[in-house]
Amino acid sequence: MITRSPTPLQRRQTRETTPDTPPSWQDQLAGVIRDPRELCRRLGLDASWLAGAEAGHDLFEVRVPEAFLGRMRPGDPADPLLRQVLPLASEAETTPSFVADPLAEAESTAAPGLIHKYPGRVLLIASPSCAVNCRYCFRRHFPYDENAPSRAQWDRTLAHLHDDPSIREAILSGGDPLAASDRQLAWLVERLEAIPHLKRLRIHTRLPVVIPDRIDAALLQWLSSTRLQKVVVLHINHANEIDEAVIGACTRLREAGATLLNQSVLLRGVNDGIAPLAELSERLVEAGILPYYLHVLDPVAGAAHFDVPDDEARELVAGLRDVLPGFLVPRLVREIPGEASKTPL
Repeated sequence: MITRSPTPLQRRQTRETTPDTPPSWQDQLAGVIRDPRELCRRLGLDASWLAGAEAGHDLFEVRVPEAFLGRMRPGDPADPLLRQVLPLASEAETTPSFVADPLAEAESTAAPGLIHKYPGRVLLIASPSCAVNCRYCFRRHFPYDENAPSRAQWDRTLAHLHDDPSIREAILSGGDPLAASDRQLAWLVERLEAIPHLKRLRIHTRLPVVIPDRIDAALLQWLSSTRLQKVVVLHINHANEIDEAVIGACTRLREAGATLLNQSVLLRGVNDGIAPLAELSERLVEAGILPYYLHVLDPVAGAAHFDVPDDEARELVAGLRDVLPGFLVPRLVREIPGEASKTPL
């Protein structure tokens, strides 16, 4: 009797029909909530929130992974995690100085998928997709369809890096770079490490937070094997975002040789107080992540309701210095187009 191995489709069907087998990160990414009505229903929100959620969704679609949804408080529209992803009617309001491209990235796009704003480093749009759509995202209006390079276009972009010996660091961004397949990321990182003057690989990502299962064996293989120094910059705004699954994902990243940093955005109604910011720093260090930046809001159209004035932001950080050791106080910064780096406030 000849025994045949199951086909990939059969293996997937078996996995999907086994109740004890958790969904893969790819299935979780494909299964994010995309309907504002579903988001409101799942969290038991009053029907009065629905019209605003649908209006905001028409401007910037809802995307919320199940793993992130599970950390929200049902029935509470003020939940700090929900506030980050719930569309509001106010997103359609026009606010002076809040614009589609607040960081003038269009002026710094040197090639498809390549943004060169700062000396010594370049940013690569490694994926146009995100696992979660944050309502304050400074790239919510970004032309991703013009910045999703083919491999032939990547070859030209990488040639630009190879010909500029001043570039020492490549930053993978997006979208979220970890929304790309491990095959694509391994190919890209292998090409980057072949550029002799590159020293560091920096990855800016929210996926280990919103879908912790993304940090799997395939990712860890290419990440741990590169010669480049590895820095992973996470984006966490509130302590409630960090659960045991996130801590486990961060542990795996550190064991692969990555330095973990965090950057937050100061958001009205989410973390605009000394207590939530201090709790976030404490929770970060427990997870092996160092606070790095606290950004004031980039003035992107549709997000003005999150804005916290600079003077209030400075008072909050001064208050943090009274209750935290210095290494747990993030640097308060603003990104100003044309400047050579982030501007401390």
